[in-house]
Amino acid sequence: MEFLNNINLLLVDRFGELGPLIAVGGLGAALVALSIPFFLKKTDDPLSRLGDLNKAQNGTRAPRAKTDVTDRKGLRNREGAAAEKLDRFAHFLEPQNEEEYSAMRLKLLQAGYSSKSAVQTFHFMQFALGMTFLVLGVLYAITSGEMSTNKLILSVLVPGGVGYMAPKYWVTRRQQERQEEITAGFPDSLDLMLVCVEAGQSMDQAIIRVSKEIRAGFPALAEEFEIVSYEIKAGKDKVQVLKDMGERAGVADVSSFVTVLIQSAAFGTSIAEALRVYAGEMRDKRVMRAEEKANVLPTKLTLGTMMFTVPPLMIILIGPSVYGIAQTLAGGM
Repeated sequence: MEFLNNINLLLVDRFGELGPLIAVGGLGAALVALSIPFFLKKTDDPLSRLGDLNKAQNGTRAPRAKTDVTDRKGLRNREGAAAEKLDRFAHFLEPQNEEEYSAMRLKLLQAGYSSKSAVQTFHFMQFALGMTFLVLGVLYAITSGEMSTNKLILSVLVPGGVGYMAPKYWVTRRQQERQEEITAGFPDSLDLMLVCVEAGQSMDQAIIRVSKEIRAGFPALAEEFEIVSYEIKAGKDKVQVLKDMGERAGVADVSSFVTVLIQSAAFGTSIAEALRVYAGEMRDKRVMRAEEKANVLPTKLTLGTMMFTVPPLMIILIGPSVYGIAQTLAGGM
């Protein structure tokens, strides 16, 4: 008992009144960090031996000629192994509310993360970075010597909060950048699609061609068109495929385009005519966005003008008078 009292006094003298709490928190974080590898360690499945035996028997087959296919399969296998490890903690790494899970899944899709384990990976990164920065905050508090209670709490909790919120900020930024890229490249893609349709290609062929042509400038939009073409080839309903594209993009222009195509197919109107009208509207809308940014620019420059132009001007105009008044008063005294 005396030993524990001595440790308690040592922690209080070293870190203040919250010294024992910091020590317990640091010990808990260390235990969690040490236990994660044991939880993630995959146990051998007896049925996996049968799969290994089949692979060994089929090992005499000729390998594929294209190495990029093998590389993609290896990448998918690694991603699948990581997903299997995260599946063990699905109860902790996924929202149990279906609405929250759907909202987070949609946000990750709009940010460009379409893998099956994207939600689990996101919450795992939040937990891992939060704990890592929390431990770093505790180490900083230990090595910095005596400090006030408020500063001690901030030095421990603020890094943990930053680490926990960093993945959310990253995903939000990726979502905004991707939507801006889709918005910027959508009018050009409609013009290309209109040219392809008027040249005699079907809508499916036009989507494939447009996805290839715009990949260099707008890879996010090209990826969306590629997903649409693959899903249509797989036999999925075209209306549902277009609606899914509108949800993944998260852009009002794409959603309106999807509505135009669905209505054109439902009422039997010409797709080329609908594309021509909608492409013209998108070009006008792009010009309006550029004019809006140009009109906002003088307002944004007002503050800079006031800060960097007015003070030097005042010094030039009033400075000599102020200097003369100062010299006069100094001579009179």
